[in-house]
Amino acid sequence: MFDHCIYFNTTALARTLEREWTVAYKPFGLTPPQGFMLRAVLAKPGIVQSELASELAISRSTATRTLDGLQKLMLVERRLTQSDGRETALHPTKDALQIKDQLNAASAAVTRRLKAEMGEACFVATVTSVKEARSSID
Repeated sequence: MFDHCIYFNTTALARTLEREWTVAYKPFGLTPPQGFMLRAVLAKPGIVQSELASELAISRSTATRTLDGLQKLMLVERRLTQSDGRETALHPTKDALQIKDQLNAASAAVTRRLKAEMGEACFVATVTSVKEARSSID
């Protein structure tokens, strides 16, 4: 019935992937959005919140809520920037740095499993097609 519906098929795929990433990040006490956000902060310590939101393709208010959760878990610190007192730079805490390698390993394991299940070519083609579709309608 919905074979040609991009909304139905991408949403169904998103639900399946949400379950995969939920399992991967559960040992760290993180939701998938928190896990991806923490990985971004770990990769770019000092990233400003607006850049982080843009990089993750989320609204600034969504970034704020997710950062609030990471801050409560004591994994991220917000620091005012010197150039603009309204902007905050995000820094991983010592606790976040201690789980960085394991968090990245858990993410890599999910990606390896998905590539194995889908096949490398299908995985790469899907990611590429979804990225192109997203950027063409943004």
